[in-house]
Amino acid sequence: MGKLALISEETVRKIVTRQLAFDAVRAAFEAVAVHRSRVFDVVIGTGLHNGEAFAIKSGIDIENEMVGFKCGTYWAGNFDKGQPAHGSTILLLDPETGFPKALVNASYLNGYRTAAANAIAVSNLARAEAAVLGVIGAGLQAEQEIRAVAEVRAFSQIKISTRSEARASWIADRLQDVDIDIRFTSAEDAVRGSDVVITVTPSELPLVRDEWIREGTHISAMGADDKGKHELDTAILKRSSLFADYPQQSIIIGEFQHAYDDGLINSADDICALGLVTLGKSPGRISDSQITVFDSSGIAIQDLMVAGAIFEAAQKMSQVQYIDF
Repeated sequence: MGKLALISEETVRKIVTRQLAFDAVRAAFEAVAVHRSRVFDVVIGTGLHNGEAFAIKSGIDIENEMVGFKCGTYWAGNFDKGQPAHGSTILLLDPETGFPKALVNASYLNGYRTAAANAIAVSNLARAEAAVLGVIGAGLQAEQEIRAVAEVRAFSQIKISTRSEARASWIADRLQDVDIDIRFTSAEDAVRGSDVVITVTPSELPLVRDEWIREGTHISAMGADDKGKHELDTAILKRSSLFADYPQQSIIIGEFQHAYDDGLINSADDICALGLVTLGKSPGRISDSQITVFDSSGIAIQDLMVAGAIFEAAQKMSQVQYIDF
């Protein structure tokens, strides 16, 4: 069959930057928004114990001739073992033969990829003068989200809510180099008065209530990527402008699934693809009083684009290991 390229996490760490991820994910959003790519149904499975799950997301990018999939895992118990709860592996296929072309350890990369989606949303949908960031969740991905959005808005304060003292201590230590006032508080206080709210949890019960959200707020719902996951009171969506990485998927496994099931969202047509905003084909924020909500359920084209960018850079740096396969 030929050679299979292997790209290790060590190599990914040498190459990835916020800008690389931002550019790749923006290109992915635009490709799916104008139907230059296809996203296939997500396949979801479980591990042997509660709190263990994996999802396979696949797709094709016609313009760039990319085919492949990502297997993303979530093992909740890993945090107590000192390991990341999330794992990720991307396989790029040869578009001519269908044989494996490159295998990328994307566990570290996935944090950049997901946070880049949030940064794109915040840069296009949050008010320019947004100064207070509220975050629900304090895991590994929360750190990535905070770092990414802090590059697109000049926050003066970050309020973080977590139910775990261990996670609060962990993320406080991780963010010591961030020159922004950070404090830990309740979910309600983290949300009230914040200009941007980020939810990044695996919750199946709403964590953010409608009455906590003031006019002009932007919300990025980053946690829902499976049936049943639920971070926002659906009443919030009734008075908000809705955006998603992939609207058709957002009403199936994303945050918007619950509003769709309740009839508050009639169809995916009620939701704007974020790629249309970055392309200038649809408006983003149109007033300072508008509430905007971005639903990130994650799409395969994001993974293919970032993996392709890493693979290309690794080849130029002679950092690819090849094995017979």
